[in-house]
Amino acid sequence: MAYWLMKTEPEEFSYDDLERKSPEVWDGVRNTVAARHLRAMKPGDLFLFYHTGDERAIVGVGRIVSEPYPDPTAPEGNWVAVDVAPAYRFRSPVTLAAIKADPRFADWALVRQPRLSVMPVTPEQWAWLHALGQTDTLWSPVD
Repeated sequence: MAYWLMKTEPEEFSYDDLERKSPEVWDGVRNTVAARHLRAMKPGDLFLFYHTGDERAIVGVGRIVSEPYPDPTAPEGNWVAVDVAPAYRFRSPVTLAAIKADPRFADWALVRQPRLSVMPVTPEQWAWLHALGQTDTLWSPVD
């Protein structure tokens, strides 16, 4: 299993929306590095759900529930999408300011490449972020 972070504008698609519409397609990624990360995803992988815009915080965790497939919103090109479902919410959102203030994240893409919308998360980062979000790292989704 791999860990990821995926960003979205909460006005366009929020964690609340994911809970209501699950499963849902994660599409519209038009950055080659982010698309490469989408292509590497497998069913069962988990991702941090990050709200961009004014919120700028990790608010929950979702599950990848499909293999990558051609993005239905792409008029052309080799873009991909995956289907996602909710797993659980963070008890306390982890803000970008808190992440930037923590030296353990200094080399993470979220800090170094802030416009990247999909990125890997190491197991250590995953655990640290769950601790910051006051969320039990031993939680496992129930299908």
